[in-house]
Amino acid sequence: MDISAVQAVLAGASGSLVGFTLALVGGGGSILAVPLLVYLVGMPQAHLAIGTSAVAVALNAGLGLMSHARAGNVRWPCASVFATVGVAGAFAGAAIGKQVDGQALLAAFAVLMAVVAVLMLRKGEPVPTTTVRLSRGNAPALVGAGGATGLLSGFFGIGGGFLAVPGLMAATGMGSLNAIGSSLVAVTAFGATTAASYALSGLVDWWMAALFVAGGVLGSLGGARLARGLATRRGVLTRVFAVMLLALAVFMLVRTLA
Repeated sequence: MDISAVQAVLAGASGSLVGFTLALVGGGGSILAVPLLVYLVGMPQAHLAIGTSAVAVALNAGLGLMSHARAGNVRWPCASVFATVGVAGAFAGAAIGKQVDGQALLAAFAVLMAVVAVLMLRKGEPVPTTTVRLSRGNAPALVGAGGATGLLSGFFGIGGGFLAVPGLMAATGMGSLNAIGSSLVAVTAFGATTAASYALSGLVDWWMAALFVAGGVLGSLGGARLARGLATRRGVLTRVFAVMLLALAVFMLVRTLA
């Protein structure tokens, strides 16, 4: 699509908002990408917005993964099984999603946002980090959780970190810090798979994706700086974001069902 100067500015601003939110409250922030591209930037097709946002999700997750890998937070054997199986799910989910009517897809996306908001509101305290290993006992659970998370990620064009983190914790018993770091392996892989599937169908606006990612990098720097100063209030910030997410979900449902 041809991008006007106003849309270019809005795309960069939207990316900054997503990057800022991700740095400030953690998982769930990237789910804002699709509604921002559709309702603020003005992308005409839901599928084009999903394909474009998947590029940004993959790149942002990859940057986060490098940071967690350097810190030793990634449990590579478990993460690799989860991500490998999930890639097949993401590929299938993306193929299904492209066949669904755009307005119906946005309505389903709004429902997903509401679910994410409720999960964030109910989120408990972090679990202490534990060291886990890939074994015959946890491999089946990793395969099941990875496949389901990948399917939803591909269908909606999201990272799926809000599903991957609890999925990894439930399947292996790893602590929250290891689960967050390990989940980024899957989120990067799922985002790249979804982006590739949509790109092959001509449903990625590369200029828009570049502007969105550039804005995301700037926003994440500001969010990370503010997050350090508000570390003791992270729980409050997460609840505020969840309420905003719930309100946005209602707005999307009203728009798509009207």
